[in-house]
Amino acid sequence: MAFFSSFFALAHNDSPQEEPEENKEEVKEPQAEEEEEEEPEDPHPALREECQESAKCKQFTEHFQHCQEKVQSGQGFKGEDCVEELRANSVSSTSSLDVFGTGVYSSSETPASLPWNTYNYCNAPHVNAKHYAVPNEAHGSELVYLNVMIRHHKRTPDNLYPTENVLNPPAGWNCTNFMQFNYGGGGANVFHNIHTPPTHPFISQIWNGTCDEGQLTEDGLRDGIRHGQDFWGVYHTKLGFLHQWPAVCSQPTQIDSLVPNYACPGAGAIRNAYQSVPAWTDHLQQNAALKARLDATLGTAGLADWASWCPCRLLCARALCSRRFADDHFFDTFTSRTCNGHPLPCNATGACVSDWDADTVHAIGDFEYNYIWNTAENATAYNQLTFGVMFGELAQNMVDFAAGRESHKLRFYVGHDGSMIRLASGLGLGKAAPLRWPAMGSEVVMEVWKTPQESFFVRVLHEGSLVDALRWVPLDRFTALLQSQVPDNIFVRVLKPFYCHGDPDDVQMQK
Repeated sequence: MAFFSSFFALAHNDSPQEEPEENKEEVKEPQAEEEEEEEPEDPHPALREECQESAKCKQFTEHFQHCQEKVQSGQGFKGEDCVEELRANSVSSTSSLDVFGTGVYSSSETPASLPWNTYNYCNAPHVNAKHYAVPNEAHGSELVYLNVMIRHHKRTPDNLYPTENVLNPPAGWNCTNFMQFNYGGGGANVFHNIHTPPTHPFISQIWNGTCDEGQLTEDGLRDGIRHGQDFWGVYHTKLGFLHQWPAVCSQPTQIDSLVPNYACPGAGAIRNAYQSVPAWTDHLQQNAALKARLDATLGTAGLADWASWCPCRLLCARALCSRRFADDHFFDTFTSRTCNGHPLPCNATGACVSDWDADTVHAIGDFEYNYIWNTAENATAYNQLTFGVMFGELAQNMVDFAAGRESHKLRFYVGHDGSMIRLASGLGLGKAAPLRWPAMGSEVVMEVWKTPQESFFVRVLHEGSLVDALRWVPLDRFTALLQSQVPDNIFVRVLKPFYCHGDPDDVQMQK
């Protein structure tokens, strides 16, 4: 506190009593002796000013000043302490991992002043002809097979506030600039065309306009088209490997392995356990003030969906979900707005989510994704149970290719952020660097090359860049890596309600 008090006068929202007059003593400066040497100039004011204006400190000092103004005017929440709030968030931001929350969150275009492969949540970097290079490990090698997984591109928010309508500009969201085709089937063409009757009693729960929740926006479609063009520019134009796109299909919703969408209560128990230890709960406490302020601004206080984060849709029983910061909801509603050119939400009183709030939520989201799917104890077991079926499918693709049974040159999967983070973790990408929330259009490409000696090697590209540990791996070794992420007896394991460890026929129940 003494450190920050050297920058600012402190404010607390506890209406402190004025100090009695009798306790106020006049402090007299001692007169300097004429013979005394002149004191050297104090360097601290200049250092403080330099720190306040630095790129790393400026966002914190601006937030602190804004917090003080709010508390002093009586608009802060009860007991709000600007110093403690700043301390927790600045420590969280600087001592965890510097990459968290950095990059681009407001445009699909990465500024030219930044490297082309800078993290851009709105539109992830991906393979493109300008930055793609053929492998130099074996001259004369030929690309013979591809497996690719990407995340969909940007959309409207997938999570709605209780009073969503007033938290958006009056014009709302416009999706009439392109008609999303849903169904033909030989009959009438059906399009996703949204209309909300103006007298609907629940109209306060949705924005104005013509968009549904979680709907691809025109800018998202444009990003997806560009992504496909860049992909085609590499694998058709540059390499001459592809000549047509494969047919599109989907798995049954109930057992879809790509989302993933199959039930797995055992995995829920594992995750609930490692989100109940200090490595997780400490960051909840550090960010409690931010959570309280966002709840007060956005009307989400006391709502289970905004206070808990289940492992996945349909993945666990509610009883297994501990109280959490629920950053996935805030992260989604903020980034969906900023990526599509909308302002951060303001409520009817004029209170708004600030840029600092959003930046902090971005960093918390990265921390949570890295912890849940990468660094937490038993995160590997959780990944394997929830994505093991998909890893098994990828492994089988490689086995079929090696055996000459594969009928396709390309298998292209379009998934979600939960798909991409599990794939990245299972491939070991989190061993070299912390994992981050997979951006819109996030991409993993698995190439199989045949050498002149008839040997097969795999190289993996993540967000358009080579993965050093997987830049030239024998096909059988890469297949073994995928297979190692598939638990034995996975069908039995995922369906045991509280399966923790041991043989599935001798299940140890957790009560």
